[in-house]
Amino acid sequence: MARTETISETRKTGGAEASVAYAGTITTTGKSEAIRLEKSLFKSHPEFRQRSKVQAHVIGHGTMLVSVADDEITESEVDPIMAAFLSFLDREIAQSPDRIKPLSATRIAEARELTKDVKVSDDETLPDDVSL
Repeated sequence: MARTETISETRKTGGAEASVAYAGTITTTGKSEAIRLEKSLFKSHPEFRQRSKVQAHVIGHGTMLVSVADDEITESEVDPIMAAFLSFLDREIAQSPDRIKPLSATRIAEARELTKDVKVSDDETLPDDVSL
């Protein structure tokens, strides 16, 4: 049985950003699973034209980020999770600049005290059962 999914995107409209949702279904095509989306998505975003190569990154339970796989940009150059997060921050800052607060010296001191004995390494591999 096919499931209906809602796909959201952000579109600038007159300086503000509006969220547009595109409905779709998960179905089977030949021996593959496929996601069928509204034609209006493809009319609004020609970069997702037929036969475009795309990448899908599962970023959370029930959440997937789909992007055009550009041959010129390697996966190591662009982190889709970071790109999505930075896009979110950009939207939030534009919509509510009054919510931006400076980081106080007190909060920095608290963070340093809490983490003073923590040893970290960029080479450390996280176990599979860690939730972030």
